[in-house]
Amino acid sequence: MNTNNRIKIIAFSFLIGALLLAACAPSGSNQEESLGTIAVGSKDFTEQFIVAEMYAQILEDAGFKVERKLNLGGTPIAHEAILNGDIDLYPEYTSTGLLTVLKLSPIQDAQEIYTTVKENYEEQFNLTWLEPSPFNNTQALAITKETAEEYNISTYSDLSVKAPELILGGPAEFLEREDGIKGLQEAYGGFEFKEVKQLGTGSLRYQALMDGQVDVVVAFGTDGAIKGNDLVVLVDDQVFYPIYNIAPVVRMDSLEEFPQISDLLNELAPLLTDDVMSGLNWQVDGPEGRESAEVAREFLLENDLID
Repeated sequence: MNTNNRIKIIAFSFLIGALLLAACAPSGSNQEESLGTIAVGSKDFTEQFIVAEMYAQILEDAGFKVERKLNLGGTPIAHEAILNGDIDLYPEYTSTGLLTVLKLSPIQDAQEIYTTVKENYEEQFNLTWLEPSPFNNTQALAITKETAEEYNISTYSDLSVKAPELILGGPAEFLEREDGIKGLQEAYGGFEFKEVKQLGTGSLRYQALMDGQVDVVVAFGTDGAIKGNDLVVLVDDQVFYPIYNIAPVVRMDSLEEFPQISDLLNELAPLLTDDVMSGLNWQVDGPEGRESAEVAREFLLENDLID
């Protein structure tokens, strides 16, 4: 056999081998499908969008196909969605689970709150809670510095007396929830506002406050707009509000099928502090107006949680 023929045979053999290896190796899409599909939901405000995006992107980076079902609405809608199996997981707050979903009395200790909701969710709903983040997005009431000075308001007790002169803006569910107006009226007395405007939980309530359409807004401890607009958060002097740590609530059957979810999302939990979350929220709600998914991705890359 001459040299040219030998070279051709060797080259042909390499080509056949390469083709066989390519045929046997699983494709990227098959690998993704083999891990399964996870539906991630969220409620209807910035912090939920960011945290849910973090969950989704971490799971995608690990090889899962993720269906995003964000902006579902308030707590009852998100809870019903996970009960029905429309979503596999979503970010929830421990005291929201305790007070609004389970209808239990407030608890002041963060670990006791977490243990209580975890045990009750598992027993009643076949849902469980993964590790909570340290930030406390407790419900709050905020006003401008000008309003604080004009009406001499710095505490909830002050506001309970001055409420008939003021307009409150906040989500519709604040009127009915146990940790809303009804609870405040029971704890403090008063809190009979001149008017209540339903403004949702997004940035519109802060715009309404800054424009003078309302005098007081329902706020949350890690809202970026508090820092961005230099607002006054009133002191809860009777300690009405408990601690609201965030954590993934997950269907137990989904976790049984995909146990990797736990380790993947628990790695994120300790990184989300008050300062971190408030800063991330302001990147979206502030003048930069960045997309939640972009902010989430940048944070995850900086902390080596995704490639």
